[in-house]
Amino acid sequence: MRNAWLRPLAIAVLAVWMLLGEGSKVQSADSLTCTGRFPNPITEICWSCILPISIGSITIANIDGQEDIDNPSSPVCSCGLHPTVGLSIGFWEPARHVEAVRKPFCLAALGGIDLDPGLAAPAAARFTRAEGDGDGGSFYQAHFYVNPVLYWLEVITDFPCLEKGSFDLAYLTEVDPLWNDDELTLILIPEAVLFANPVAVAACAADCVAATVGFGIEALFWCAGCQGGVYPLDGHVPYHMGGVRTAELIAQRLTAKMHRELLAWGWHGHAGLCGPYFLPTMDKTAYKTQLTHPVANTAKDGGHCCQPFGRSTVVWGAGKEFPVRGEDFAFLLFRKRNCCPGF
Repeated sequence: MRNAWLRPLAIAVLAVWMLLGEGSKVQSADSLTCTGRFPNPITEICWSCILPISIGSITIANIDGQEDIDNPSSPVCSCGLHPTVGLSIGFWEPARHVEAVRKPFCLAALGGIDLDPGLAAPAAARFTRAEGDGDGGSFYQAHFYVNPVLYWLEVITDFPCLEKGSFDLAYLTEVDPLWNDDELTLILIPEAVLFANPVAVAACAADCVAATVGFGIEALFWCAGCQGGVYPLDGHVPYHMGGVRTAELIAQRLTAKMHRELLAWGWHGHAGLCGPYFLPTMDKTAYKTQLTHPVANTAKDGGHCCQPFGRSTVVWGAGKEFPVRGEDFAFLLFRKRNCCPGF
């Protein structure tokens, strides 16, 4: 009886400790830093990623063996109801920007602008276990930008194959209820249930090998190469093994999501010679990525500073993540472009 008061006191202390612990988690999310920068187009964009340039199936310009996918075989093409004959040209156009951020509404690619409108706070980045143990999951918000660099810089004038436009913020996952819910996102991708099995997952090992030596396997559209699986198309990543690897996967998922929502189209192959076309299932071989933040990846790791979707980040991602100012990531997307400018 003499120590009867110790038990309720211990319970009260434990309750206060738990509340303080929960409060510190909320405060940690609210105090996340928002850093970034707009990439310098002269020093922080790897312009060799535009290569190879081809006419038909023949490569006419390349440096350091830049990688390419198949082009239309004939060098001559025609477009329009009253056909105009032209040359079949292929190249890689820097046209989109994707970023994965910890703090909601943080625009890292625009210099770290905090766009928070003061609405109900969407989910911030979280890690289910301490980073680095290879066993925990993570969650990031992501943004999709229209960024036709070659056009707004006027690097090439009067070239009809360039997408015309200016830099624009096209998509924020913070206002998308599907980005934070694995079940809701099945509305967009009901076929995902077909690939949630060991056989389909095991096939992604072959995609990882293919992406590491070249481009991923187009037929394995549910695979993200060495980053795992594309599905679900949301911000939940079950295995967090470094920020660069996870951000590369998020970039691929968001690009695939834009294709499924018909906000991104196909521009390559014979079908793209006369303009963009609907491509609801993304062709991952039509994209190369260049990390622009926190460290612009302009060093040619293995001869290339742009990487196809799914390539291992072990080499090119090393040293690209660091505390505080190096935990948000942005990628410039180079998409494959085939077009038929008329004579």
